Amino acid sequence: MSKDLELTGIANSVLDLIGNTPMVQLQQVGADLSCPVVVKYEVFNPGGSSKDRPALKMILEAEKAGLLKPGGTIIEPTSGNTGVGLAIVAAQRGYNCIFVVTDKVGVEKVDLLRAYGAEVVVCPVAVAPDDPQSYYSTAERLVKETPNAYRPNQYANQSNPEAHYETTGPEIWAQTEGRITHFVAGAGTGGTISGVARYLKEQNPDIQIIAADPEESVFSGGSGRPYLVEGVGEDFWPTTYNPDLVDRVIPVSDAQSFLTAREVSQKEGLLIGGSCGTAVSAALDVAAELGPDDLVVVLTPDSGRGYLSTVFNDEWMGSFGFLGSGSPGVAEVLEARDSGARPNLVYVQPEDSVRDAILLMHKHSVSQLPVAQGEMPLANAEVFGTIDELRTMEAAFGDPGVLDRAVGDVMKPRLKTIGIGESVERAVHLLDEVSAVLVLDGGRPSTVLSRADLISFLSTDSL
Repeated sequence: MSKDLELTGIANSVLDLIGNTPMVQLQQVGADLSCPVVVKYEVFNPGGSSKDRPALKMILEAEKAGLLKPGGTIIEPTSGNTGVGLAIVAAQRGYNCIFVVTDKVGVEKVDLLRAYGAEVVVCPVAVAPDDPQSYYSTAERLVKETPNAYRPNQYANQSNPEAHYETTGPEIWAQTEGRITHFVAGAGTGGTISGVARYLKEQNPDIQIIAADPEESVFSGGSGRPYLVEGVGEDFWPTTYNPDLVDRVIPVSDAQSFLTAREVSQKEGLLIGGSCGTAVSAALDVAAELGPDDLVVVLTPDSGRGYLSTVFNDEWMGSFGFLGSGSPGVAEVLEARDSGARPNLVYVQPEDSVRDAILLMHKHSVSQLPVAQGEMPLANAEVFGTIDELRTMEAAFGDPGVLDRAVGDVMKPRLKTIGIGESVERAVHLLDEVSAVLVLDGGRPSTVLSRADLISFLSTDSL
């Protein structure tokens, strides 16, 4: 092993670069606010996110407790950032890594984890936490199957919030010279917001702690589904989250999260990720209620470089209904459609019978239905297929028993999708190939657009 250089300007290892991240005021997006909004810019950690802090703390504590032995394997379910932090620590301290992610995690994050030498296992996002296919269950199985394995379990490991209590909180207090009045951060594991909150409230109990949460996440009263923003929000209550320290929770939509991330990146020159957009959106809402004597600090956990194929990709944003691409568009076609009393989206569950599906089609005068698992609002990932009246009746003619089978047994591939803001030209192109498409609005399935709907629109003076 090489001898450490005794030079104050040179770190002994990459681990010494974790923490002491800078803060910067939002001058452009907060220009019309009397209350200053300051970003704690965590991208300056060597792994590019705030997760480097608990990653180091969890591994050091595991070594002290004898839970992680030389040559061992670190296994963790992650949205990417914790995995990167753990991979950096593992590289320095001689461990192998296996990370389990969901299929909503961008390809950039998966490739980044592999770049650090980690093995990555991808699991479906549209399953319950206790489902054997979930990324929680998969991680537990891998821990049991892998010799000398250790799972840090960031959702229950108290070293997670402790890392932020020991480092992030003190940094914010010192950098603001104690002037901070409001702290805003996302809540995923809850480690960041709980650790920082505990430290700040010890310094000044009047400091307000605000959790920025995706709509439908449990922290803001939802079920945990559906939302597209990564690395924030949950479908269960982590024990690393301390709700007693949080004064307010602000739900933020996927659309607002992504559009805010793009605005901050373009106007401030700070390339931030989707969950950062969630936090900044909430911080701007809070600051709008305050005055010049207040100071809002918002923690942005990572960089936008992990979202170049999604949040910062116009085609992806348009296809999920977050961006428009000119007029007339799909929204205008839907507005012109005489939908009568028909609900926005009619669909069947995979366990419903084919007979019930046909009756539903007759009731709503449609020829096909999406097949989806769950209640409204649905996630796009929860739509699994489609059932077509004509093909189903043809099958039933040959075998009447088909009518009593489950829809999931006979369904066809799912409908193609189109964003509600996409152009009529795009709709024409898709409906030239298929008879109907599923419309996404704000990332969620909204309704079915048929070829007949489009022909009706084009035959009028709507254009």
